[in-house]
Amino acid sequence: MGTVACIGSGNMGFALMKCAAKGTEIYITDADAQKAKQAADSLGANFLLYNTEAAEKGDIIFLAVKPQILAQVLAEIAPVVLKKREAGAPPALVSMAAGWSIEKIQKAVGEKTPVVRIMPNTPALIGKGMIAMACSKEIKTNTVSILENILSGAGVIDMVEERFMDAVTGLSGSGPAYVYLFIEALADGGVQAGLPRDKALRYAAQTVFGAAAMVQETGKHPGELKDMVTSPGGTTIAGIAALENGAFRSSVIKAVEAAWKRSIELG
Repeated sequence: MGTVACIGSGNMGFALMKCAAKGTEIYITDADAQKAKQAADSLGANFLLYNTEAAEKGDIIFLAVKPQILAQVLAEIAPVVLKKREAGAPPALVSMAAGWSIEKIQKAVGEKTPVVRIMPNTPALIGKGMIAMACSKEIKTNTVSILENILSGAGVIDMVEERFMDAVTGLSGSGPAYVYLFIEALADGGVQAGLPRDKALRYAAQTVFGAAAMVQETGKHPGELKDMVTSPGGTTIAGIAALENGAFRSSVIKAVEAAWKRSIELG
């Protein structure tokens, strides 16, 4: 499989390296050296002090840093990437930075550098993530297979055209936060109706979990599933009317749109 290096040891970088840990030599670095060492020790990986070392060691280099920091990181590792490319062994760069196109990354480190863009989301931390992936033409088939093997432990992988990545960011990348808000609001509603807080939260989370599973496992349109719950003059239609009065669906659409536009701005 070759060696894997990860620049950045935050939640997402750590989650993906945890998936890669089986049978793979891993190197981890971070601006916070203590944090990187703790992550490396917990995974049985190798701690590195500098990003350039990660670029030297890695056949596949995960760029698990914020979009605002990526330019600095790419500038640091570009000479190493160029040297390896000229020697006929270019590393594959795997970026999860919102807004940064493959073309923009290649301009920063040199044209013809193999680049993969991924957009995971936080449920990857428990192996339930949604991960979109787009590859530059320089990425070899066996590299895609290696990445799919690594990322499969973090959730569902879907290959997409790069032009969809900003939309993916607005939907599944940012989407868990919208769902957490909804779960919190559902629980608050339960408390308002008299349920103890712990029970309200448990019922809210399981309700969202079960409803999502119904969409996935039945293959039915959410509208059809909604109608199955909604009896004439019943409790559910009363609740739906209240949601529509608050522009619920419109607000969710606008949230995805706002995150999509912000992803474009970050690029």
